[in-house]
Amino acid sequence: MWNYEKRLQFPIHIKNPNPALAAMIISQYGGPDGESSASMRYLSQRYSMPYREVSGLLTDIATEELSHLEMVSVMVHQLTRNLSVDQIKGTPFEAYYVDHTTGIWPQAAGGIPFNACEFQSKGDAITDLVEDLAAEQKARSTYDNLIRLTDDADVLEPLRFLRQREIVHFQRFGEALSLVQQRLDFNNFYAFNPEFDKKCK
Repeated sequence: MWNYEKRLQFPIHIKNPNPALAAMIISQYGGPDGESSASMRYLSQRYSMPYREVSGLLTDIATEELSHLEMVSVMVHQLTRNLSVDQIKGTPFEAYYVDHTTGIWPQAAGGIPFNACEFQSKGDAITDLVEDLAAEQKARSTYDNLIRLTDDADVLEPLRFLRQREIVHFQRFGEALSLVQQRLDFNNFYAFNPEFDKKCK
């Protein structure tokens, strides 16, 4: 199903260590709007999508999110490699170091560990696609925030790339939602299905 190419989707070569920034970027590894929840969300939702092209889109984007997970891991690794304990002390990375040294572990910037409650797979095409649209915007907002926190060009370039991909994914999910809406068996998809609504009364 997947063909793994042993290269990053975008090259990362961070020269200057920065444990404080690493403690923020880790949120895109295991935070509420990070790449872990994105990839698992889309891989889970694809099975209940009624149209093959939408299911295929979810698989494609989920696969790309896995590559973004790899990129975030590399960024955190490069920002923290070869650090002395003195360089870590007093930074936001200090608490993370206690539990994980400089290993990569999924958590939010605030220290909350990743869990599957951070994403949804409802089994309803419109519900899931609307969630996906929101997820991509939340991820884009998080990258916006990370970009504001650094002026290191080695970090900014991959962050900007990742931010741009969130925008593209948002556009693709918008197209998928439009396709699903066009194929519904009733016109007003902002209201209850009239036939189903009768059954609920």
